[in-house]
Amino acid sequence: MRPADLNRLTVQESADRYVELIRAKTLTGALSPATAEVYARDVATFVRLAGERKVLDDLTGEDVDAILLAFARKPDGRRAEPGAGLQSASSQSRFRRSVSALFKHATLTGWVQINPMALATVTAKERGGLRPERRALTREQAQGLIGAARDLSGPRGDGDGGGRGDAGGDAGVSAGAGAATADGAAGAERGRRRDQRTELRDALIVLLLSTMGPRVSELVRANVEDFYTNDGVRYWRIFGKGGKTRDVPLPGDVARVLEAYLLERGRADAAEKALLLSWRGRRLARGDVQAVIDRVQRRVDPDRRRSVTPHGLRHTTATHLLADAVDMDAVRRVLGHSDLATLGRYRDELPGELEVAMRAHPLLRGPSGGR
Repeated sequence: MRPADLNRLTVQESADRYVELIRAKTLTGALSPATAEVYARDVATFVRLAGERKVLDDLTGEDVDAILLAFARKPDGRRAEPGAGLQSASSQSRFRRSVSALFKHATLTGWVQINPMALATVTAKERGGLRPERRALTREQAQGLIGAARDLSGPRGDGDGGGRGDAGGDAGVSAGAGAATADGAAGAERGRRRDQRTELRDALIVLLLSTMGPRVSELVRANVEDFYTNDGVRYWRIFGKGGKTRDVPLPGDVARVLEAYLLERGRADAAEKALLLSWRGRRLARGDVQAVIDRVQRRVDPDRRRSVTPHGLRHTTATHLLADAVDMDAVRRVLGHSDLATLGRYRDELPGELEVAMRAHPLLRGPSGGR
């Protein structure tokens, strides 16, 4: 028999109240807006799969199993390419965590008698590794991408002469190879107005992602005022997850591109505080960043080119800093991780590193210094 104070809310009613709560947590800094939206999206999916009119307390462990399986079989809408497949193991794990958090709250507030997650048996399969485009670039691939970005930020802002919308450069703005362009500037042509040129902005995006490894949400949230100078060094105050901030110094080359971009951005856009603007003068959306990377990649020699996502560039930063023997705690602070265990997941294998390690084995070195 149910306790008298049990609140028999429908799935939709409980979801609405829960989402309202997690969005309120962003105001106190307990959750970042991006994390809150992920929870909200997963809860909305849960409502569709469970049935909005069902009473939440009536759901059993078997019902939860059916919902988790239905999600696992659901096509991954983020991947538009043919044969993209179903939900990845990491997506399934994230969805399960979101549903579990909902039921934990429901148990505490009296919406359910028993948490059905305790009776669920379906778990995500073990994560089989990241998709190739989410893994770190090799040194040659990373240097090719960074070189292309440097070309874009050259004296004329066009590197090899193709950065102002001609066939050799800003092709993603004018053609895009059938894909969405970085900020909707599909009709850009040679001779664009100054406020329509995006070469320096694209170069800055690629350099920040490749050398500092911010989350894409951190990048698009950045404002001009977040960059400051202290004792001659340029810093970026990055606002990360859970309201945490970190101040990271910019490499010299990146700082120079930033200065050039801010100069070109000019006073005409002073009313917009966002660092990265579309050519229409609006804050760049996180979905636009991938198109920027792809556009710069087209300038890279095919032998050094490989598709990569913003998250893959975050892995690239971590992997190459660690491979160059940079202190692990310093790398953790650059990336904004709370502990070193998380950093370990961002360290990808590099070709040839085992061979180097074995050639330099400390137990096989000859005696030196009289020892």
